[in-house]
Amino acid sequence: MKRGARGFSLVELLIVIAIILIIAAIAIPNLLRSRIAANQASAVGSLRAINTAEGTYLTTFNDGYSATLGYLGPPASGGQPTFTAAGLLDDVLSGMATGGSTNDISSKSGYNFTYAPTNQDATSRYNGYWVTASPADYNVTGTDYYFSDESSVIRQDNTTTATASSTPLGG
Repeated sequence: MKRGARGFSLVELLIVIAIILIIAAIAIPNLLRSRIAANQASAVGSLRAINTAEGTYLTTFNDGYSATLGYLGPPASGGQPTFTAAGLLDDVLSGMATGGSTNDISSKSGYNFTYAPTNQDATSRYNGYWVTASPADYNVTGTDYYFSDESSVIRQDNTTTATASSTPLGG
């Protein structure tokens, strides 16, 4: 090289690129784990919101638990809450963002929520419900499955869809 030439040699540039790649290899898996943890925390928070909304629905309308997640969603713009649009959940979690008040499935923060009312009596009143939260893409958006019902206990399973017999969260 000429004396006084300025710039970097090819070896120096390759060393800098190798260092950047090593740092990226360390940082990206941690970023993905953080994202999964955030999605899982959001799923648990969403289940708590559904449980709270169901309790409010039960006491407000005195007609059992809701028939669908959509019933917990917001009323039409400017409308008053009714038993089919109680305004207790946002339109995303209630499934209204994807179409209509008959939804029993919704998606939020990398998790799919499935809802079902249970224990219908002779007066068509639902005396129970269950809801599950499953990762939309296992090991990418989440690694745990969750379940809750009218008991408001959130249960977790890390291998398959959680059920009423799964381990309680934190237990």
